Amino acid sequence: MTANPYPLGLRLAGLPVVVVGGGTVATRRVPALIDAGADVLLVTPEISPALRAHADAGRLRWAARRFVPEDLDGAWLVQVAIDDPVAAATVSAAAAERRIFCVRADDRTAATAWTPAVTRHGPVTVGVLGGGDPHRAMAVRDAIRTLLHVRKGTLLTPPVEEGPLVNTRTGRGGAVALVGAGPGDAELITLKGWRLLTEADVVVADRLVPGLLLDELRSGVELVDASKIPYGPSRTQEEINQILVDRARAGSFVVRLKGGDPYVFGRGGEELLACAEAGVPVTVVPGVTSSIAAPAAAGVPVTHRGVAHEFTVVSGHVAPDSPDSLVRWEALAGLRGTLVILMGLKNLPAITATLLAHGRPADTPAAVVQEATTGSERVVRATLGEVAAAVADAGLRPPAVVVLGDVVTALDLSE
Repeated sequence: MTANPYPLGLRLAGLPVVVVGGGTVATRRVPALIDAGADVLLVTPEISPALRAHADAGRLRWAARRFVPEDLDGAWLVQVAIDDPVAAATVSAAAAERRIFCVRADDRTAATAWTPAVTRHGPVTVGVLGGGDPHRAMAVRDAIRTLLHVRKGTLLTPPVEEGPLVNTRTGRGGAVALVGAGPGDAELITLKGWRLLTEADVVVADRLVPGLLLDELRSGVELVDASKIPYGPSRTQEEINQILVDRARAGSFVVRLKGGDPYVFGRGGEELLACAEAGVPVTVVPGVTSSIAAPAAAGVPVTHRGVAHEFTVVSGHVAPDSPDSLVRWEALAGLRGTLVILMGLKNLPAITATLLAHGRPADTPAAVVQEATTGSERVVRATLGEVAAAVADAGLRPPAVVVLGDVVTALDLSE
């Protein structure tokens, strides 16, 4: 008779955890470890772009080599995220020798610990073990997750899709959904976006997608890391378009999961056109855009009665003096409303200098919000004349949103 597992919630804040492997499984599991505050050591010669972003941001340590038993010295937990049974067994043996619990993606029967199917709702975390059957665990987890959305006795479930969207498990062919995942907090995805994500056969995810959403994907989902890291490895847009089309034509229901909103500098329009030209049905699910959410998270309303009656959102990824720029910075300098700049950190000195040169007052309040709505959120406040230097001194990194205007100080309660 097989013994039942003993359920336990691990408090890993500040404790060393080793993850062996840098592919899809590690990409799904590492965000939850980071969210738990673990001191994550990733041991693998190769690494996915999404994990590379975590390493570059200092959220984990990466040993770019093969595993050696000494990697587990002092560790509290190890997750084996490789599909090589011989290499996985080596890690298991080293863990057993040191009495460290070991999770194995390749062989659950050889593991000393299992990761449950997880759903989160505010401070509540529910983990479900299905007696070794991940499909059973996922089904029960999904039912619990739905119940957690009950409000005043009414079950809040999204309406039935009336468009061409279908799922391969119904036997009605393939389709694509362009889903906005929101600005960073996993709970800011829409109910419809979350529902479609739970139905997906394939998920093509950006680097700005909340990692905890990937941790909750059902068993057997193909996760395609379509990260585009600034100045780092990335997939071209043409590659991404082709992946969407090919997987859908093969009969899969594909969710293209994008940070923020698919159409706000997200190139969702290009993906929709590529699918339409290939005859692939597409559904678009709007997302909470960082252009509004990041200022709000920092206590800045983009409009406020008596302060700003307009706000403008522009991309700053192209320098103002570049012939490729489509932004009329001189016109923006003359506006009285709020100016929100996405992807503008690299060009912030040139952008602020251009606005100042065209008459925007140097004392215009400014704020820059890094990784809004996440545990890594940071806010720098200054004036238009000083914000570029303040951001450099603070060492802020992308993704970051810049907001300029009197709204920055409209809700200042410090006085």
